[in-house]
Amino acid sequence: MTHPTGRPEAVAPATALRAAAPGWATEADVVVVGSGVAGLTVALRCAAAGARVTVVTKARLDDGSTRWAQGGIAAALGEGDTPEQHLDDTLVAGAGLCDERAVRTLVTEGPDAVRRLIATGARFDADDDTGEILLTREGGHHRRRIAHAGGDATGAEISRALVEAVREAGIDTVENALVLDLLKNGSGRAAGVTLHVMGEGRRDGVGAVRAGAVVLATGGMGQIFSATTNPAVSTGDGVALALRAGAEVSDLEFVQFHPTVLWLGPEAEGQQPLVSEAVRGEGAHLVDADGVRFMRGQHELAELAPRDIVAKGITRRMQERGAEHMYLDARHFGARMWERRFPTILAACRAHGIDPVTEPIPVAPAAHYASGGVRTDLHGRTTVPGLYACGEVACTGVHGANRLASNSLLEGLVFAERIAEDITAGAAGAAGAAGAEGPARPATAAERPGPDEGAPGGAPLLASEARYEIQHIMTHGAGVLRSAESLARAADRLERVHDEAAAQLRRDGKTAEPGVETWEATNLHLVARVLVAAALRREETRGCHWREDRPARDDAAWRRHLLVTLGPDGALDVRSTDSEAFPPPTTPRTETESRP
Repeated sequence: MTHPTGRPEAVAPATALRAAAPGWATEADVVVVGSGVAGLTVALRCAAAGARVTVVTKARLDDGSTRWAQGGIAAALGEGDTPEQHLDDTLVAGAGLCDERAVRTLVTEGPDAVRRLIATGARFDADDDTGEILLTREGGHHRRRIAHAGGDATGAEISRALVEAVREAGIDTVENALVLDLLKNGSGRAAGVTLHVMGEGRRDGVGAVRAGAVVLATGGMGQIFSATTNPAVSTGDGVALALRAGAEVSDLEFVQFHPTVLWLGPEAEGQQPLVSEAVRGEGAHLVDADGVRFMRGQHELAELAPRDIVAKGITRRMQERGAEHMYLDARHFGARMWERRFPTILAACRAHGIDPVTEPIPVAPAAHYASGGVRTDLHGRTTVPGLYACGEVACTGVHGANRLASNSLLEGLVFAERIAEDITAGAAGAAGAAGAEGPARPATAAERPGPDEGAPGGAPLLASEARYEIQHIMTHGAGVLRSAESLARAADRLERVHDEAAAQLRRDGKTAEPGVETWEATNLHLVARVLVAAALRREETRGCHWREDRPARDDAAWRRHLLVTLGPDGALDVRSTDSEAFPPPTTPRTETESRP
């Protein structure tokens, strides 16, 4: 099939989500999905090179995960610090699974990338007299190398600067839009995305953006757990889209649980306020109800050990004491330091009836960051031609089995610039919509994002209430501490959630009504299945993956990566690499080729 222009028709994969056929379509050279530091950096760099860019974002342009980042951005900017030292700390935190080439790229290109971010308009906290950027420490870092803004509002400042730059550049944006699936041309190359624009959006309903390069920068998947630091929009949409499109994901079992999240009670669900690691970096202590500093003796850095060690230390102490939380004590900071250095955290605590100036803060671990994701090379290319990924949705090999604190904003920045360079140097956009006009046009039937919403075949959509069942299953079966028993139970319960929906579809020809909540629940379920399958396969403890029944790290058998793909029938293919080397993405298989 071809357009009147002679270009190959775009089609969605057979595994695509159920949705109505797109009622409109528009053209671009590059479509970027996500509006955090990674997505907006790609958009700005591509636009500066002359590409027509469309940014699609699930909420407002400034509502991505980046704005919630409190701690800062890590880079070797201070006197005496070097990229080599930053590399060493990152490799240690990654527990033997970092791709050293990717880490070296991060730490060597990072300082200049931060300087370019400053040139874009981001303002970091600086010394009043010298003007030099103020740097602090966080867990796992042996140097002060964390640049911050507004005390504890670094992400908000970075987001502000990039959003202003995007608006000044006149880049096309589609807000309040949930991306559905990847479109491909006849040769299997990315050709755009389908999306649903919600109530406040510029265009109503399901539509399509055709482009020769698609960049996923959709952020995390923390909403698969009951308690998370991630915003409500972090439902794993990018990873789910990539899987349905035939791309490989890697290392999804390595979910980092932030050790110190404000504990709001046993019934609290969804996004929880983060108490930044920078608070510990400035000297706060973790204590139990008796005031005992229990992290002493567990690691040379005590409270500043890598996050997985601190999260496990807190969880173990909670189990030992039969407690639902521990405490972070920073009363010795005094009111002035709290107000100047951590105003956002101070306000959040006081809003929930806790005053850190006069009392310890109740804290407990919560899902925070996905170290794995859509597998990419050093230029952000996935195993699907024309599809790129960066930021938390991607697995570049930088984080290994556990992300080093404040490396995430830097990773998004550095690899976003590399993606933009690759797209513009290779003129990837020219293969897609070059020569087409920008205004929206009616979509063709072939741009249907999946089985028609009334069709009986294909995979079912899950009801919106399945979201809460999935979160409960994952929290209890695949949380901070895991075992073969808990993971097997989680896998079985996740399978039942799908089987019940599939049985109704076969029996009655009915499935949940297509819509944002059912699409999100279906995405969460797919991502949860992959995480549990990988966690079951990895029979060891490594980084932020802790198996109670396999407490030792086993380099001989498991210093390697797990790769997962989704078959056309919905089955997962989980396989291991031969060594710890993070393999470059290979030439992908098309939908017509068989999968092992």
